[in-house]
Amino acid sequence: MGWFNVFGLIFIVVIMIPNVVFAIKRKDGFDNKRDNKFVEFIEQAGRFGCFGFMIFNIPGTWFGWWSDEAFALYLVVDGILVMLYCAIWIICFKKNSVFRALALSVIPSVLFLFSGIISRSVLLTVASVLFAPSHIAISYRNAK
Repeated sequence: MGWFNVFGLIFIVVIMIPNVVFAIKRKDGFDNKRDNKFVEFIEQAGRFGCFGFMIFNIPGTWFGWWSDEAFALYLVVDGILVMLYCAIWIICFKKNSVFRALALSVIPSVLFLFSGIISRSVLLTVASVLFAPSHIAISYRNAK
């Protein structure tokens, strides 16, 4: 696959579509009830790291899939997670609930962590470990 992961780019673009639509429709955004700058910083660093390392494979930190079957599993599992993420956005678009907040934070967290492990990407795995708990905590807090 080399240094560029076109499938990772596709997955990122697709999960960003409902977020962009939400941002356009809800110009007022939402109230961030979490006022912990450290946790917010960790979440953002993890988020941008996950986005970047899903797309770019840094030599020496990315070791690729164990086999063609592992690559196929990556495509299937990530594809299912992305479809599930979009489906929850569509179904719960107007409902601000703890379920929506948790589902829309857990699914990308699992996507990034699984992708990092299955592709043997050290940086993606580290970024997802930073992103997941902080993103889930912030999302949960904001939904309560």
